[in-house]
Amino acid sequence: MEKTQNNKAWFLVLPVLILVGFSAVIPLMTVVNYSVNDTFGNNQFFWVGLEWFDEMVHSPRLHGALGRQVLFSAIILLIQVPLGIFVALNMPQKGFWSSLVLVLMALPLLIPFNVVGTIWQIFARTDIGLMGYTLKSLGFDYNFTNDPIDAWITVILMDVWHWTSLVALLCYAGLQSIPQAYYQAARIDQASRWAVFRYIELPKMKGVLLIAVLLRFMDSFMIYTEPFVLTGGGPGNSTTFLSVDLVKMAVGQFDLGPAAAFSMMYFVVILLVSWVFYTVMTNVDRSPGKIPEGM
Repeated sequence: MEKTQNNKAWFLVLPVLILVGFSAVIPLMTVVNYSVNDTFGNNQFFWVGLEWFDEMVHSPRLHGALGRQVLFSAIILLIQVPLGIFVALNMPQKGFWSSLVLVLMALPLLIPFNVVGTIWQIFARTDIGLMGYTLKSLGFDYNFTNDPIDAWITVILMDVWHWTSLVALLCYAGLQSIPQAYYQAARIDQASRWAVFRYIELPKMKGVLLIAVLLRFMDSFMIYTEPFVLTGGGPGNSTTFLSVDLVKMAVGQFDLGPAAAFSMMYFVVILLVSWVFYTVMTNVDRSPGKIPEGM
């Protein structure tokens, strides 16, 4: 008997489709329009084709911002992923202390981005900030407003403080899903702590690690508010990442055409790199693994 198809369910998702159209598709089409046109105001546009894209591809300014952005994202992933795993492995597994630690770990994630930048701006000041004043008292020549290296260190510390909790909580959830039978078998086999982590805990965390790496890469590659509030992109252009440079171009200089082309290229880069991350890690997750004897 042939089943009849009922399309009434589409009416339930229609509001969502309309909302997505207004919040995503329409603004995206507006940016595409600006990226291939020039305007002098009064809603008058002049077709320029791919001129803005060509200008951005050969722009040393874009190359510098892209290099800083890639370096920042790489450093963030190299620090936060191992640190998040380490924290998750050492968190209490049950009881009151487990609940308390989970609440404390979640607190940095609840703070708005601009507040995080303001907190660290005060924290790193050498006159009234705890970190800046302490470093100065110990004899360190620390000044994040004048020294590019100090600015980079401060921005990285700020992001590690703000977002490592996300990686730790995801890894903790993955660890909690491991059946106790695995640990009991490891104790019977007298497996070392490293062997338990390598062959039991790490494989079981691959799924949540994939999510953590993707989220942290996308967030770090699109970071704007925290470094802008903390350093304003300075000193000089040392912390002017792609998003900061894009806002300066669009809002500060009012170069809407180049900024629109810039944002389209920005979007494509994030999409492609995220797809590569997902494809590679999914293939690794699907590859068969074998626990060696006598681990």
